[in-house]
Amino acid sequence: MRKIYVIGIGAGDPDHLTIQAVKALNKTDVFFLLDKGAEKSDLIRLRHTILQEHIEHGRGYRLVEARDPDRDRGAGSSGYATAVENWRRARAGIYERMLLEDLGEDECGAFLVWGDPALYDSTLAVLEEVLERGAVTFDHEVIPGISSVSALAARHRTGLNRVGRPVQITTGRRLAEGWPDGVDDVVVMLDAQQAFRHHTAEDPVIHWGAYLGTEDEILVSGRLSEVAGRIEELRAEARARKGWIMDTYLLRRDRHED
Repeated sequence: MRKIYVIGIGAGDPDHLTIQAVKALNKTDVFFLLDKGAEKSDLIRLRHTILQEHIEHGRGYRLVEARDPDRDRGAGSSGYATAVENWRRARAGIYERMLLEDLGEDECGAFLVWGDPALYDSTLAVLEEVLERGAVTFDHEVIPGISSVSALAARHRTGLNRVGRPVQITTGRRLAEGWPDGVDDVVVMLDAQQAFRHHTAEDPVIHWGAYLGTEDEILVSGRLSEVAGRIEELRAEARARKGWIMDTYLLRRDRHED
């Protein structure tokens, strides 16, 4: 039976790979890469760097690339779930074709997932859909990676939660709807609209980072009222320069009693 590794490759630094991930790389015959276009060529280039640095010299492997389908990013809140569902379905068709055409029944393939496959990534859900279609069968194993959340906390030399208190990981879309109940420490991902602007009145501390683990890394920390404008400027400049941006942040407000 075909074997698939879903390998977390960290937040941008080739040294983020775990020993388990390196061992999996060296068992893989075919690496599947999704091209996200010229603007995000850095993401493909990093994957090539990882393979060059961590695969044993002389070990052969193949690369199979496909164009990642575009997602409807203009869909409003009411259409967001449908847009994501359609995008995942299109991805499942691409995965299915690659597995059938480019991976032998006795071979091992791998998807290199940015960060950690278990945190705001679609690869596992897409592979489950491929299995449900029934055209191709495979076994798969998940190799955890260093997420942008872990990298953010490490670069700011802080913990994600305080003693005896919970932390919540959410999206910018959800944060724009209101601060989550019952928590004072909130990690925010996938925030294209800088939803932290809705919470300047509470003036939490923000630990923000973009392109974590890469040579383009940007870090800002401070009271939101003091650094929000600076973050917006840096984010806009970086996105204009590179054509894309990956950022995340921790908001930490003064403790509220339940």
